Amino acid sequence: MPIPLGLGLPQMKQYDIGRDVATVARAAEQTGYESLWVFERILFPEPATQGLYGVPGLPWPDQYRGVADPLVTLTLAAAATERPRLGTSVLVAPLHVPFQLARCLASLDVASGGRVIAGIGTGWSLDEYAAASVAPFERRGAVLDELLDVCAAVWGPDPVVYEGELTTIAPSAVGPKPVSPIPVYLPANSPRATRRLVDRADGWMPVAAGPAQLAEQWRRVRDTAAERGRERPLDVCVRVNARHTAEPVRSEGRQPFHGSVAQIVEDLAAHAGPYVTTFVLELQGTPRDAAELVDVAAEVYEAARAAGI
Repeated sequence: MPIPLGLGLPQMKQYDIGRDVATVARAAEQTGYESLWVFERILFPEPATQGLYGVPGLPWPDQYRGVADPLVTLTLAAAATERPRLGTSVLVAPLHVPFQLARCLASLDVASGGRVIAGIGTGWSLDEYAAASVAPFERRGAVLDELLDVCAAVWGPDPVVYEGELTTIAPSAVGPKPVSPIPVYLPANSPRATRRLVDRADGWMPVAAGPAQLAEQWRRVRDTAAERGRERPLDVCVRVNARHTAEPVRSEGRQPFHGSVAQIVEDLAAHAGPYVTTFVLELQGTPRDAAELVDVAAEVYEAARAAGI
């Protein structure tokens, strides 16, 4: 069975969100992509308090200067398509008021006919936390836990009742309700996060950084699931941060998914373990405009399918 492929929608500064999101979403649906995805970056600090991903000295990509809101982007894609699932990879939980985010995701699910997948994480940017004013960075895990609780309550039957550190919901009718249970996907970058994933999520969202590393991460997730008695299978939705180049990259130190279409597909094949249920292809960083993104996405899709992926 081919592995379902998803495509990251155009959110970066080189795109016109009002025009390009619908164009790329329709083209991706026509090509055969089974899902469409968004990510979250709310600002571009100058100078940055910390490097990209919290790595000292690692610069932020210039394309992060003005990333479109993920839920607005998904709403535009929902209106332009009929079949693809609509996923977040990921929403940063502590940048959102839990009750409002739960309601927004439920409304989007209803508007799209039940297509939403909620990928949620804790993020890493101190500057973003400070701007959001929801909770301090040190409370990020607790905020994610509360958000998951609030979503479960708001998406469940009325009356909705909840009392937590940030959120108090008096007995209330809260709607609309999702068409069906919205799948929740989580990263797992620490032992605590892995336990949360196993206990609370429908799917795991790793970032592909090498087949051996991905396989080892999956082993840890699987072992934790066995230890905690989870029997229900986990979806494994692998995010691929690709940098497409017209010509093959000849360097011996080529990073995974950096290179030509053939090299990207070669790396997909290497990462395609039997546990992978979806690849999310983030291709928007290097194209100059939406037309180029559509062409690259179609070429990668066709090459992947021809390679048996």
